[in-house]
Amino acid sequence: MFLKRVSLKNVDSEKYGEYPFCIPSIRTLHNVDFKSNVTFFIGENGTGKSTLLEAIAYQAGFNTAGGSRDNCFTLEKSGSSLGDFIRLSWMPKITSGFFLRAETFYDFASHIDDLGPESIIHYGGKSLHEQSHGEAFLSLLNNRFGKDGIYLLDEPEAALSPLRQMALLKIIHDLESNGKAQFIIATHSPLLMAYPEAQILNFNGSCIENIEYEDTDHYKLTRDFLNYRERYLQELFRN
Repeated sequence: MFLKRVSLKNVDSEKYGEYPFCIPSIRTLHNVDFKSNVTFFIGENGTGKSTLLEAIAYQAGFNTAGGSRDNCFTLEKSGSSLGDFIRLSWMPKITSGFFLRAETFYDFASHIDDLGPESIIHYGGKSLHEQSHGEAFLSLLNNRFGKDGIYLLDEPEAALSPLRQMALLKIIHDLESNGKAQFIIATHSPLLMAYPEAQILNFNGSCIENIEYEDTDHYKLTRDFLNYRERYLQELFRN
């Protein structure tokens, strides 16, 4: 691992009513210790997963609109409201890597096109816009992820079918098992968070806590729905 800990700096209590400190898991954040090369941030929408991931990207020097240190393009509301309030502890410090934001991927692909053919070569030699959303994601992952670095992925499953989510698991395994990469991934996908020996941090609405895969709501709900689909649907559609 490269990144060992994220710590919240002292925050004036008068900010607790303001975003992002109005989010309970962020307000109660003290230290988050990373114990695996692969860590998942999970939890319901609005619990602070992406907010913390974005702040890590900001402190790592990555473009918070998506990309690495070298990708210079801006988008409205692509900054980090939390970035100046956290501290990263590294061993060793590393500056290479990538921040993948599913919601701004279209803008990132346009940025690469604007840079010209020399840049497109590094993404498989074909414009990301000339591929399907899922194909473009995998093209980025296969061609841009490969050297020592920290890779921050915000809901990568948004563009990936279940089969291609498993392809992503293989990419993660090939990189991290060779000691080349650390991954921190915000996700709702029970397929992705099944990665062996991954650390799962649950943003449960009031704090951030370690949780076992089989104890996550994502696993339990998916398992029960598949086993008792008709019962779930009857209950869901009941007037």
